[in-house]
Amino acid sequence: MADVQVRAVDRIDTGPRFTEADAIRLNRMFRGTETLEMLSSVLKSGAAGDVAVVSSFGAESAVLLHLVSRIDPGIPVLFLETGKHFPETLAYRDELIARLGLTNVINLTPDEADLAKKDESGLRWSYDPDGCCEIRKVKPLAKALAGYDATITGRKAFQAATRANLPRFEIDVTDAQGRLKINPLIDWTAEDLAAYIAEHDLPPHPLVAEGYPSIGCSPCTTKVAPGEDPRSGRWKGWDKTECGIHVPGKPDADDGELPPGYDPVF
Repeated sequence: MADVQVRAVDRIDTGPRFTEADAIRLNRMFRGTETLEMLSSVLKSGAAGDVAVVSSFGAESAVLLHLVSRIDPGIPVLFLETGKHFPETLAYRDELIARLGLTNVINLTPDEADLAKKDESGLRWSYDPDGCCEIRKVKPLAKALAGYDATITGRKAFQAATRANLPRFEIDVTDAQGRLKINPLIDWTAEDLAAYIAEHDLPPHPLVAEGYPSIGCSPCTTKVAPGEDPRSGRWKGWDKTECGIHVPGKPDADDGELPPGYDPVF
């Protein structure tokens, strides 16, 4: 009787792209490694798969973008064009793109249907900042990141207590498939950043000199007094420290209408 050939069953790998064990391994592997060397190794080896940089083009963004541009100026850089930025931020974005030779900056915009349904007035930031961030930042970024295995962020430990103990490599808890999050500047100090900016003659964000050490959307960003937490000017007066990109955001409300009798304060 002829041998029967058993066909192997095709299987699709539905497991996570990265696990906590992978993050731990990478943190150990690159412990003590200089930042540019670590980034170069990760990007050139493909160890993190398809990678995108998430940048606000804010107060200290030039440092990370300069580091990445030295390795690969064509790496995708995702910018959330919320429609609420300072004009200075948009001009600074364009200046850095030209200065650093970035060739793949992708502007992410909110879904028009979401805006029409949940923020038709454009004032949701004034009574529901979590919901505003959900529409203008969290959802557009989540959609864009579906095609990437890892993201590079510009977070630093000194910026806020919520970032004080973050590692270089971590798992993005907002992604069910185990996207890797890389924080190459997490152990940099303000002095390290200033020295790098001076060494490479990088242009500063124009609002830093006016008292804005952390810059987000204009309605939710205020000046910071000397000695205050650099991010204390973000969502001032609200129990909110992150936009929802780096921590799971709160679900948005059912609609974008102003509450009855609400008088927005500008």
